[in-house]
Amino acid sequence: MILVTGMSGTGKSTALNQLEQRGYRVVDTDFGGWIEEVPSPDGSGGEPQWREDRIEALIADHERSGEPLFIAGTVCNQHRFHSRFDEIVLLSAPLAVVLDRIANRDNNPFGKTAGERDRIVADTAEIEPLLRSSATVEIDTRTPLTEVVDQLAALAGPPAP
Repeated sequence: MILVTGMSGTGKSTALNQLEQRGYRVVDTDFGGWIEEVPSPDGSGGEPQWREDRIEALIADHERSGEPLFIAGTVCNQHRFHSRFDEIVLLSAPLAVVLDRIANRDNNPFGKTAGERDRIVADTAEIEPLLRSSATVEIDTRTPLTEVVDQLAALAGPPAP
């Protein structure tokens, strides 16, 4: 089971779509109710976190089936599940590349406002080093998409028949 993580605009959803087309089971936790906003302890706002009961059930199902599974997400409580993953893959790209991708993408509205772009810059400086420190593999997504997906697929082995 592979965790695919990284900052917004690094290509997590795009890579998962390609893996799914190759026959892999994928879950993009940005969609489908996998995440909830949990108030921060100081009350300064909400922090997106995985719904741990749902993630636990997903992982347990994978552990029973043994079917290769890719889970994508970047949330503050993902570390609670790190020991259950075979690999933790950080997808990365330089900030200028990420901001350009976000400005030009049409499948996700996040990052279109100045405030959201400022948040991406700040989060990249603060959060990406934390993701890098827990990653077992880092893939630079400036390489062609097929190469990125080939590298991910190689980590998981062949998809289930």
